[in-house]
Amino acid sequence: MFSRSCRSAVSAVQRCLRYNSTTTVYVSSTLLALYFDLMNMASSCADPPVAGASSAAGSLAPETPRVPATEAEYAATVVHGRAIRPPYYHPKTHGIPAATLHFRSYHPKLLDFFVHFASHAAAALGVPVSKPVHLPTQRRLWTVLRGPFAHKKAQENFERRTHKRVIKAWDANPEVVDMLVAYLEKHIAAGVGMRAVKWTRAPVGVGSKTVEAVLGRMRMDEQALRAQKVKALGEQIVKEETAAAARGAAKEGGLQQGA
Repeated sequence: MFSRSCRSAVSAVQRCLRYNSTTTVYVSSTLLALYFDLMNMASSCADPPVAGASSAAGSLAPETPRVPATEAEYAATVVHGRAIRPPYYHPKTHGIPAATLHFRSYHPKLLDFFVHFASHAAAALGVPVSKPVHLPTQRRLWTVLRGPFAHKKAQENFERRTHKRVIKAWDANPEVVDMLVAYLEKHIAAGVGMRAVKWTRAPVGVGSKTVEAVLGRMRMDEQALRAQKVKALGEQIVKEETAAAARGAAKEGGLQQGA
């Protein structure tokens, strides 16, 4: 015979199942699993069964064993109400920085809420991120006169505080980082600002490719023609200066002979 607590729990689940069967065709799998668990617990709490009697709990309970989900699989699934739990932080594999996300806001509670949302989004995409780091709060002060002339000494002070948080991401594909940034920008909370600094990796041999690209863009023919023009202009200037010097010397020689 079932104990009182087991009987009340099983009857409550049976009433809920009957209500679900009359209102809608779909029955939650979680509710069925809870029913089977309660039936197994009730059978363990009951007296030893009589020989030849069939157990209702044994016929209803599933025989397949349940495999518990890992934390990474749980973080990558859509589970309603998961935001009340702390996010899952994937471990770093190589320690290569991928991006840095800066968040700013005048409201610290709203800022912490959106940083929590960003950490959950990174966990769902499988991006290893750090825990939120609190940066120094930026303060700005203003002093405003209450009134002109006679009330000049009556002044009023105003203060504005900008709260900052930062999250670092490692070992992620640039496309996944772009997807994360686009998702956060789409669902950003009002009153929160975000700035993303992303790192990109250049392929091997990028230096030689850059030199070839620059040389291809340069106009070598024009540079050669320009050098030839400069050289010809220099030779012309030398010839003109030499001829002018010779004419001047000839004039001075004629004057000396006439004297």
